[in-house]
Amino acid sequence: MKLAKILHLRGLHVTFVNTEFNHQRLLSSRGPDSLKGMPDFHFETIPDGLPPPTDPNATQDVVALGISISIENNCLEPFRNLVSRLNNSSSSSNVSPVTSIIFDGNMGFALQVAKELGIPGLNFETPSFCSFACYMHFPQLFERGLVPLKDESCLTNGYMDTQIDWIPGIKNILFKDLPSYVRTTDPNDFVVNFAVQSANEAYEATALIFNTFDSLEMEVLDAFRSQLSLPPIYTVGPLPLHLNQIPQNESQSLGSNLWKEDTECLKWLDSKEPHSVMYVNFGSVAVMTTKQLVEFALGLANSKHTFLWIIRPDLVAGESAMLPPEFIEETKERGLLSNWCSQENVLNHPSIAGFLTHCGWNSMIESLSSGVPMICWPFFADQQTNCSYACKHWGVGMEIYNEMKRDEVEKVVRELMEGEKSKKMKNKSMEWKEKAEVATSPGGSSWANIDDMINKFLLVTKNSAVQNHCRSSEQF
Repeated sequence: MKLAKILHLRGLHVTFVNTEFNHQRLLSSRGPDSLKGMPDFHFETIPDGLPPPTDPNATQDVVALGISISIENNCLEPFRNLVSRLNNSSSSSNVSPVTSIIFDGNMGFALQVAKELGIPGLNFETPSFCSFACYMHFPQLFERGLVPLKDESCLTNGYMDTQIDWIPGIKNILFKDLPSYVRTTDPNDFVVNFAVQSANEAYEATALIFNTFDSLEMEVLDAFRSQLSLPPIYTVGPLPLHLNQIPQNESQSLGSNLWKEDTECLKWLDSKEPHSVMYVNFGSVAVMTTKQLVEFALGLANSKHTFLWIIRPDLVAGESAMLPPEFIEETKERGLLSNWCSQENVLNHPSIAGFLTHCGWNSMIESLSSGVPMICWPFFADQQTNCSYACKHWGVGMEIYNEMKRDEVEKVVRELMEGEKSKKMKNKSMEWKEKAEVATSPGGSSWANIDDMINKFLLVTKNSAVQNHCRSSEQF
């Protein structure tokens, strides 16, 4: 949504394509008129092919939806029909036909339609670039016999500490730091094979787009940009910082949160001292067990520090998030629980001292943009790689290890809030914030990359402002 808004603000016409399920969730969270759009920024939907959910407001299973046969078998034809309808209707309206397609990296069907029409198909990869680099080398993991795992003992016998030193630009990374899908004993694991397929499709795109900035991932970006077999790579982030520099207009009000945002938590933060609050949010997809929830809650309580904790209604797998009574009693004077919030506003609030995160890339890039150091507890997918880079390369994170115990949670929260290491992490976080601001300012690398991408691939003609139209389609 942020990328689409930036392109619209640069004068392009956008059609945003979502699944019917997520479209309805947006309407539910943001109001029935929230997606009416504008003549040059409007919304369309396609089905995802899954059965109707039992809970229309709960997160869909990522494997069932995003990494599944459902996408391959059910999305191509509806999307092809949608694009055809848009093109046919353009002849009787003032809107140009579809001239390019920007698609989520897992939505290979959109690239197929772009090829059929002979128009640019730009692959917007939503992980970090270092994670993408690892995904691109999944085939070599098979060739080298590292995947699949021989058996479950590989998870505990030291195998996970195997050094991976042959991915271009990637240094000091272990097997356990690779995207989590490689932790399988099944040679036919569908998720891993889907990841390999998606990596191969990246070579066929017109261009690759990433929500990152050059100085953050320079070493691995340089290594991949030198590969002639890859399409052009555009680093255009952090996307929120672009929007912060642009005057408000109608498209700026279009939001993408799938839950209603609590604004009261910002008023609560106003009452707190600067750098005194730990912000906790495990994102929009990750789920935990009841045991993990209890251990985490008691560790947070035992730290004795003030916190804002976002607990989605579906945070605990298959059940309600029930917190221990002793946690409620212990923290009632210094903690606030909320269902959801505007994360960017929270991270930029002066009372926030640190961010305890699942290491999803949106959360990571938003934290870096805000100058907030992190405690990292990765769940799955690219989050392990993001955690490794935050802790080992960027100097802004500390990790909670998977066997999470209350003592470990207490220890790391205390360290970030009051320890010596926290000062270095805060200074480093502020350095990255300044570099991110430079990248997204006029003349900066990300700003220039957006201009270059638009001029080369998204304009109908380069010389006519009247014809500066494109349509961007994006799942999720």
